[in-house]
Amino acid sequence: MNLNTSGVYQNRFKALNCCVLVPTYNNERTLASVVEGLMVYTNQIIVLNDGSTDNTREILQHFTQIEVRNFQKNRGKGKVLKKGFKIAEELGYDYAITIDSDGQHYPDDLDVFLSELEKRNPGDKEILLIGDRNMGSDGVPGVSATGNDFSSYWYLVVTGFQLHDTQSGYRLYPVKVMNSITFYTWKFEFEIETIVKATWRKIDVKNVPIKVLYDQKNRVSHFRPFWDIVRIVLLYMWFVLVSFFWIHPRNKYRDFKQKGFKKFWKEDIVKSNESPAKKATAIALGIFVGLSPFWGVHTFLVFVLAAFLKVNKVTAFLFSNISIPPFIPIIVYVSFQTGSLVMGKGWDWSLKLQHISSTTDVFLGLGQYVLGSLVLAITASILVWIVFYLLFSVLNQKQIIKS
Repeated sequence: MNLNTSGVYQNRFKALNCCVLVPTYNNERTLASVVEGLMVYTNQIIVLNDGSTDNTREILQHFTQIEVRNFQKNRGKGKVLKKGFKIAEELGYDYAITIDSDGQHYPDDLDVFLSELEKRNPGDKEILLIGDRNMGSDGVPGVSATGNDFSSYWYLVVTGFQLHDTQSGYRLYPVKVMNSITFYTWKFEFEIETIVKATWRKIDVKNVPIKVLYDQKNRVSHFRPFWDIVRIVLLYMWFVLVSFFWIHPRNKYRDFKQKGFKKFWKEDIVKSNESPAKKATAIALGIFVGLSPFWGVHTFLVFVLAAFLKVNKVTAFLFSNISIPPFIPIIVYVSFQTGSLVMGKGWDWSLKLQHISSTTDVFLGLGQYVLGSLVLAITASILVWIVFYLLFSVLNQKQIIKS
């Protein structure tokens, strides 16, 4: 089928080294019109037939100007997209615009993605674009809007960035970056995994406005409301754990390391617009968590409490590192002795194994440590808060006088 030998945007696609990926599965009613619509703009198209059992293969035989890959078995949208990214890179493309084959996307919106890509300068961060379908507009199914709101909220939680639409299939991907990331999902949740992991890699993930058509007569959706939602929920639960225990601490530490303590202290703490009480609270919170007996969850705890108290997470996290390995034995020992004092046993700086004669003694000793560490953490954090509150108040006053 020879619709257009070049396409309206063919030169732009070539200049940007970009192609269009069309994953399809049993969309015989809309597939031909989607491909024909795309060929008006470019012939740099790769259609991925994910084991369709209808007339998809026969329909695609008529499109000789484009790349068609047929897979024998249905793999799921995620797996076929991963394969598509590899094919795109093998064919020499740097970017791939994905579009669903159910007819809900408009081919003329390719211009939106190309225009955004053309704005990039050499050395700019890599980008991943997601079409924003304006989920509040008329005609958008309520289930789709609700699901997107849920996904967008949890995307914000695990990345710290906000997107209005996280589930649109109309996207622009940097294929080399996608091929360098390890993905574990293979169905609809794959598109969430891509944007979360891309954001964690400092890729600029953002929305661009697009139009959308929900044609209930011809549109075939393979989204399974129960199982696919369960998979998405489980994926976000995993991302919450990874982000709190690894991604957020890693990023904060990298930012701090890049600045150095002196610059960080001056720019992010002393000269920040937060009140002296807020600054002191962040430091005191870090000290409290670092001295607390909740080993293994210090990082999670400090980020949760910092978010709840609305204080600087980086500051709180850094001061929670008072419990780094060289100081751990000292902290445990002082906590144990503090517990002894609180329980009326007085100070006993000697630790002798003969004092432990039964399992009961072990549990009593553990209880003494936990009690002592909590008392130590509370006392130390209060004292630290007072000291730093006074310090920041004085520094604040000096800045006001200078200005």
